[in-house]
Amino acid sequence: DIDEFPWTALLIYTQANGEKAFLCGASLINNRYVVTAAHCVNNEMLPTGWRLTGVRLGEWDLETSQDCQFDGKGNKLCSSSHIDFSIEEEIYHPLYNDTIKRYDIALLRLQEKVNYNDFSSPICLPVSTSSSESNYEGVTLGIAGWGQTETFNNSLKKLKALIRGLKLEKCKAKYHMDIDNTQICAGGEKGVDSCKGDSGGPLMFLQSFNGRESFFLIGVLSIGPRVCGQEDFPAIYTRVDTFISWIQSTVRK
Repeated sequence: DIDEFPWTALLIYTQANGEKAFLCGASLINNRYVVTAAHCVNNEMLPTGWRLTGVRLGEWDLETSQDCQFDGKGNKLCSSSHIDFSIEEEIYHPLYNDTIKRYDIALLRLQEKVNYNDFSSPICLPVSTSSSESNYEGVTLGIAGWGQTETFNNSLKKLKALIRGLKLEKCKAKYHMDIDNTQICAGGEKGVDSCKGDSGGPLMFLQSFNGRESFFLIGVLSIGPRVCGQEDFPAIYTRVDTFISWIQSTVRK
């Protein structure tokens, strides 16, 4: 549905020739900030001559300026046009280190406030400790985005998939690297396309809160398999609940 996961954002990059391109995803957390992966913001990790220049919200189909969809009764539902925001400030985590691939989280402050609507609104942050005690092993989680845009196999329409949380050891074995409790290992099951999320995009957990079901941002896609859709090859996500105090102390009105 065109109004599903209205917090999903795309990062806009300007290439050396002036053309615009998308390379990463992000999630809207309030009316001035999106959360993404630090490696999406770090110039040294970008293709030569590329600069991060904006954030797109309210998108569903990249080919159309206004997205429309028919429901089961033939009624036409249309979104307002997507909006591109300039970035006022880029802040990545002070301990981010691309060599060890940890603390891969960044905040982008938008130049203007976002006016919420059905197609652009924030996701909840996991501030309670009840969810932070679990490593989400065996738990069903959601991802959404335009496909792993870094492999240039991206979809024109927003995709979604359900994946399962795994033991950290599974990712340690596959990536031959040390992983700690600031990260989540998930996905890679047979028959599930792990390419429906973007780097920097959300790993979501549906949880009951104040009597209603809400999605919580529990992870940010940090490292995925080099070959898109590789079976039995999970992805590594930065675990958001371990960075809540940093997020809260960094955002300003």
